[in-house]
Amino acid sequence: MSDTPAVQSRGMSTRTYILLLLAAVIVIDVIAFMVAGPYDPKNAEVCSYPVCFINGNLELPAPHVVWGPAEQSQDLITFQVNLTSTLITLFIVTAIVIVLLYVLSRGRQLIPGRAQNFMEWVWEQIESFGMSLGGAEAKPYIMVFAGFFLFILLNNWSGLVPPIGKVIWLRAPTSDVNITIGLALVAFAFFEYQGFKHLGVGGYLSKFFPFKEFRNGIGTGIIALFVGLIELMLEFVKPVTLSMRLFGNIYGGEVALGVMTALTVAIIPMALLALELMLNLVQALIFSTLTLMFTLAAIESHGSDVHEEGEDHSHEPAAWPVDPDDVMAPAH
Repeated sequence: MSDTPAVQSRGMSTRTYILLLLAAVIVIDVIAFMVAGPYDPKNAEVCSYPVCFINGNLELPAPHVVWGPAEQSQDLITFQVNLTSTLITLFIVTAIVIVLLYVLSRGRQLIPGRAQNFMEWVWEQIESFGMSLGGAEAKPYIMVFAGFFLFILLNNWSGLVPPIGKVIWLRAPTSDVNITIGLALVAFAFFEYQGFKHLGVGGYLSKFFPFKEFRNGIGTGIIALFVGLIELMLEFVKPVTLSMRLFGNIYGGEVALGVMTALTVAIIPMALLALELMLNLVQALIFSTLTLMFTLAAIESHGSDVHEEGEDHSHEPAAWPVDPDDVMAPAH
């Protein structure tokens, strides 16, 4: 009973802190609206509600180029070498995370403090979740799973922190399709490499070109080859789905948040902000989970080979006596 007042007091202080934080965000939004109100970039002279407000809060899918060639491409996906607003935010978030991890991990102790406790708790949660998905085979890839999850999550959440998304040279990295394609290609190269590494070139390619199935008949071989070619096509679809799912959800969430902010200034966007926090976490989890599952699928042996090997050994006589008494019986 002695702990009840302390718990209640701590709960009240937490609620008070959250309410003050929400009130501060609303006040900042109102002040920003009054000092630097929205303008219509398509028609700067006339600002009519709600079109002007919406256009003033929307970003084009293509990021703003801070530095690059004189002639810039306006395409959504570009191969030009330039420095965009999303890359600047990416570098800033990465630097902050590296510095924080270095500061929080340099003084590790046997009896951890709050910071070390929090870091260990985050790692344990991520590790247990990854192991629950893939079992013992997922153990070597938990570090990659955690890296993708934390990296994408923090870049997703960066778009919800002012002034990112409010100034032209800062924008959430994962709202740029070029960034998400890069992440997807890294994940694709990783699980394809793991497949070749564990199964060998011939073993991994036999998943998609199962010519051994022709031993069981021409019909069986043709069907197996057809299925293998479909699986090969799906391999190249994986990076597309990974990148487009992440980009679409993050950019779409920013558009919805921008429109509601333009129409209602502050109150309703606060609820959408909480929803975006959860959805951004889910998208980071989906990307990292799919990368882990694709890796485990890549290192899995071909079904027919496993079946043949399993049958060969299943019909062999037992190499150990079945009856335990035979083991303990003295030799004559």
